[in-house]
Amino acid sequence: MTERNLSPQDSTNRICLWSGPRNVSTALMYAFAQRNDTRVIDEPLYGHYLQVSGADHPGSDEVIATMETDGQKVIQEVILGECNRPILFMKQMAHHLVEIDLGFLAQTINVLLIRDPFDVLRSLINQIPKPVLHDTGIGIQAGLLSRFQELGQDLLVLDSTYLLKDPAGVLSRLCQRIGIPFQESMLSWPAGGRPEDGAWAPYWYHNIHKSTGFQPYRPKIDPFPPRLEGLLAECRPLYETLKSHAIV
Repeated sequence: MTERNLSPQDSTNRICLWSGPRNVSTALMYAFAQRNDTRVIDEPLYGHYLQVSGADHPGSDEVIATMETDGQKVIQEVILGECNRPILFMKQMAHHLVEIDLGFLAQTINVLLIRDPFDVLRSLINQIPKPVLHDTGIGIQAGLLSRFQELGQDLLVLDSTYLLKDPAGVLSRLCQRIGIPFQESMLSWPAGGRPEDGAWAPYWYHNIHKSTGFQPYRPKIDPFPPRLEGLLAECRPLYETLKSHAIV
């Protein structure tokens, strides 16, 4: 079981999903949003990341204008702040953890969501034409895995391929590991957006807004862009290390 250092007053299960982009993380957020005991938050550290990194992402000016950009304030007031539900599920991007104190990770249930970089990179270039390793988040996820080991936490890793092949099985096993009941409602949702969607939804969420549940896994058959071969080679060993811990 996950070891956490909670205050006596805090009975909320605070789940941080540490993903990279194009990893079906929004679908997982939508799944948890269907639960009757859960509040979800969409990438609370995105404004902080854009502000301190200067990354050129679609709609970045709007995101910065509409979000709290002080990362430590986000941690205290949102991630560790008051919650009126038993479960607080926060979709997070691993690469948003820049210039920030990571001590709060001892107070959250941490889940890593990974996807084969062979699939990630071909999708990522639609939003970030010239991605580098940092943009994938996978190097940071590997570092987080080591940190969670040092904290004595249960290593909770989801691989999107396994998740899409068996949503009910993988989610039920995740819930069991976390210590919460699985709910069948997590397997489907109404088409369209959600109130919790971030300001970046118009640039990134086209497919999820058309969906009503997890889409069946389909291997990519289109040619892999040759210019991304070097980045794929960087990502591959990191992915394989993370995948060895995946819930199946």
